[in-house]
Amino acid sequence: MNQKEQILKKIATDSEVIGIVGLGYVGLPLAVNFAEAGVHVIGFDKSKEKVDKINKGENYIGDIRDAVLREVVDKVNLRATTDFTKMKECDALIICVPTPLDKFRKPDMSYIESACIDIGRNMSKGTFISLESTTYPTTTENFMLPIIERESGMKHGDDFWLAYSPERVDPGNKNFHTRNTPKVMGALSEDGLEIGEALYKKAIDNIHKVSSPRVAEMVKILENTYRLINISLINELALLSGKMDINIWEVIEAAKTKPFGFQAFYPGPGIGGHCIPLDPFYLEHIAKQYDFDLSMIHTAGHINMRMPHYMYIKIATALNSQKKAVNGSKILFLGVAYKPNIDDERESPALEIMDITAHKGGEIYYNDPYIPHVKTNEGREYDSVELDKETLEGADCVVLTTNHKDFDVDFIKKHSKLIVDLRNMIDKKSEKVFKL
Repeated sequence: MNQKEQILKKIATDSEVIGIVGLGYVGLPLAVNFAEAGVHVIGFDKSKEKVDKINKGENYIGDIRDAVLREVVDKVNLRATTDFTKMKECDALIICVPTPLDKFRKPDMSYIESACIDIGRNMSKGTFISLESTTYPTTTENFMLPIIERESGMKHGDDFWLAYSPERVDPGNKNFHTRNTPKVMGALSEDGLEIGEALYKKAIDNIHKVSSPRVAEMVKILENTYRLINISLINELALLSGKMDINIWEVIEAAKTKPFGFQAFYPGPGIGGHCIPLDPFYLEHIAKQYDFDLSMIHTAGHINMRMPHYMYIKIATALNSQKKAVNGSKILFLGVAYKPNIDDERESPALEIMDITAHKGGEIYYNDPYIPHVKTNEGREYDSVELDKETLEGADCVVLTTNHKDFDVDFIKKHSKLIVDLRNMIDKKSEKVFKL
């Protein structure tokens, strides 16, 4: 029985062991899904704090139900470790590590590189490897493959298989989650594609196979760049509409009545999260190697990058209407998460707006029912304050930055002197309500 037949037999008999490398917003939900399906899962992470929490059944990801995590840990279907030598026990290794940008807005590949080195040094022959982290096309074949072959001394196609299958996590989405979101996958060989499909079917209902990893990598970039361009477009139109005294929200609602050819996107203070603000820069990185200028994506990305500055101008204008300067004013931000009803502040525009406002002399504080403590991009640290009558009345300006369902808009409006509404949470503008 050859290596391929062995791993397919293990998958068919539910005797395979899957390793998940990186136990964050992508990795932990995927690990739990496999464990729920009866697969034995080992979670690998360099954070001892995360590992200890998982092994105690303590959840730190909002999209996972606490009881489900406890159940799979109690059944010993899921265990976590910082010992990467245990990768040799795994038949499959799925990489779910961060892919941030560096200070020059170039892809930081250090997490993927580190994962590939660990895998190469510790894996056994006959291992299926899949990358889920967002990255640029050609990463799997040109970046990962040489590292794994070098560190392992093994040969792809004979000793292991390599694939790319982009994560499609949408934190806070109640309708679509890991299992019922279709999964795209491309592998470097037909054998890898067959093994990957058999494996992923344990945790995900629908697998969509594509011809290569670079196609799958481009799929992820396309999905998020599509959103970036359209959100940047509506943000720019919102700024123009404000100058022209046109309610952009009313415009969108009217445009939505067209039954074809239009999809609604909504303005906001900027784009946050782990994908949309970053993906265009990953694509720009590889496009330059092909001497290709992504002018539309470049423009959309920079419109989004400027939005926090425009939002600061909104705050300054609102305060100016009350004959107040930003310098010395108490400014309360409501919501620092990048989207409503989640505990994730990664790349949140609220943090940049807070930094800009603080830099101009504003006295900053915030409330977010999901995030008790936050550190801004410039290193300022804040604790969430109580959202009560005294807090609202004590603020010179209240800025609605995240439209959490927990916020009582009527209560906020009643007790605030001045409001800058960046999320259309208040129906009508007035002398004390400034809207995006």
